[in-house]
Amino acid sequence: MNPSSSPSASPHPLAAFGWDEAWEDAFSPYGAQGLLPGRVVRVDRGQCDVVTGDGTVRADTAFVTPRDPLRVVCTGDWAAVDPDGGTPRYVRACLPRRTAFVRSTSSKRSEGQVLAANVDHAVIAVSLAVELDLARIERFLALAWESGARPVVVLTKADLVPDAVALAHLVQDVETSAPGVPVLAVSAQDGEGLDVLAAVAAGGTSVLIGQSGAGKSTLANALLGEDVMDVRAARDVDGKGRHTTTTRNLLALPGGGVLIDTPGLRGVGLWDAGSGVGQVFSEIEELAEDCRFHDCAHGSEPGCAVIEAVETGALPERRLGSYRKLLRENQRIVAKTDARLRAEIRKDWKRKGAIGRAALEAKRGGDSRRR
Repeated sequence: MNPSSSPSASPHPLAAFGWDEAWEDAFSPYGAQGLLPGRVVRVDRGQCDVVTGDGTVRADTAFVTPRDPLRVVCTGDWAAVDPDGGTPRYVRACLPRRTAFVRSTSSKRSEGQVLAANVDHAVIAVSLAVELDLARIERFLALAWESGARPVVVLTKADLVPDAVALAHLVQDVETSAPGVPVLAVSAQDGEGLDVLAAVAAGGTSVLIGQSGAGKSTLANALLGEDVMDVRAARDVDGKGRHTTTTRNLLALPGGGVLIDTPGLRGVGLWDAGSGVGQVFSEIEELAEDCRFHDCAHGSEPGCAVIEAVETGALPERRLGSYRKLLRENQRIVAKTDARLRAEIRKDWKRKGAIGRAALEAKRGGDSRRR
């Protein structure tokens, strides 16, 4: 038995931040070089705060700044840093990530941005102070599933919906758009649902994501049991808030687990999230297996099981529209970074265009014979 895993052995000083035997094995080559293990709790302008067994240290990331934006040091990463004595200290390496929550940037350069690394749960905060935007929730869910984390939807400010029946209907609406995902109604004001959320968060690393004004920082403070994150009121006119959180911060929770709070997201672009989209719309993917054609686009093709489900009311038309939109968006972003796929898409466009022209010519021929 490994001495560190025996019941009498003292826990590793980083255990509260998610350190385990697998991370220890991955770090062993760096430990042999005299480097310290630590977890990145904050990144700011080329430097980062890293929590180590000796406390939190400030370290420069110059030696681990790659050209690929998806590999830059991010909150949640496990790192190898210089031991005490270096001024400044440097991050010498980052351990391979288990998961990464990635979105496309708002720029025109088609780049991905990692919001959090090594996350077990993606907590999607949605405010009940404004009308539910189910399409946006589906978008967040696609990114969450693609990241490798398990999503949880938290409907915040539940105290603003005092009618229990109305609240139950709102939860049910979200559950319909989030198959297989827990949906919790939570109020940081009166504590409703916090115990359930805390139990989820205790099982590893959770990242809080959502729009500005969704109540993420208030929720973080409630889970932490103290006012660590700055909070400002959302505007009454539209429920939107200002960015009170400007960096991604990793914080240890008193009941176990760690939490990464993130700034509010205005743009939530997909980034190579094809499997995530499929997970969000699993009922459509299952229906598609019964379509007559294996490459059915669920448009006007005969024998389309998906369209039939819409016509019978078994599948909401809104769900199909959202599915199509996210698939198209994801295909575009992947095509911008994959020349081979871009060529395949163009070939498919030409094929469908030829089929359409042939059908039009056939229709014209039939019309002329009838005349």
